[in-house]
Amino acid sequence: MACDCDVCLSSDPRDKRMRCSIWLYDEKENLSLLVDTGPELRLQALRAEIQRVDAVLISHAHADHIMGFDDLRRFHELLGHDLPVYASPQTFQRLRQIFPYTFKELMGVQIVPGYLRVDAREVTEPFFIGKWQIYPLEVPHGPIHTLGFMFVQNEHKHLVYLPDYADVPPKVIEQIKGVDFLVIDGLRDEPHPTHLTVQQAIQIGTKAKAGVTYLTHITHGKTHAQREQELPSHVRLAYDNLILEV
Repeated sequence: MACDCDVCLSSDPRDKRMRCSIWLYDEKENLSLLVDTGPELRLQALRAEIQRVDAVLISHAHADHIMGFDDLRRFHELLGHDLPVYASPQTFQRLRQIFPYTFKELMGVQIVPGYLRVDAREVTEPFFIGKWQIYPLEVPHGPIHTLGFMFVQNEHKHLVYLPDYADVPPKVIEQIKGVDFLVIDGLRDEPHPTHLTVQQAIQIGTKAKAGVTYLTHITHGKTHAQREQELPSHVRLAYDNLILEV
């Protein structure tokens, strides 16, 4: 929608924000993982030059996190087999309703050339993809619970991704304590019923003793430069095409 606020009129590329997601590429293992498939997935993948995706993790089934799901079809085609997708049972229920043609149990043996085919893997406990152990983190998001993810290798907590939540329970804070990078919902300054405020996100990062906390899923209330001037040194603002060496 048209808007004449400072962010929407900004010439700073960090203020040109698409829906949030992350792509992890392990160069040593040649492993490519994608978390969430927002409406601009195709544009984001072209911009980031993502040539392959080996598996996809979905945090929850709200439109801003899944409506690019069909654009995974090209990655499925390149893999040559059904694309592994990891999500909660509740999220798969919604995905089956919205994208029924991607699930072989709904389509039977019928294979439509060029269509996405999903290898659905329900997440209820920690799991491995390659050498990465991935911990699902259940957190409240309004009337539903969604999944964040912690990425661990050799018992080292490298990255936690919590993009869309109203609170982070104490048991989750304890679980992620000492993580190198925490990427967390920090929507705005004003309270919101289903999202964290900037100050709440900062407090969670401090309690979790995260090395660096990055705020994501942010509104256009302040420009990138304006917001970063207000943040403590261990908290930064995420932006599109940000690259972290994990």
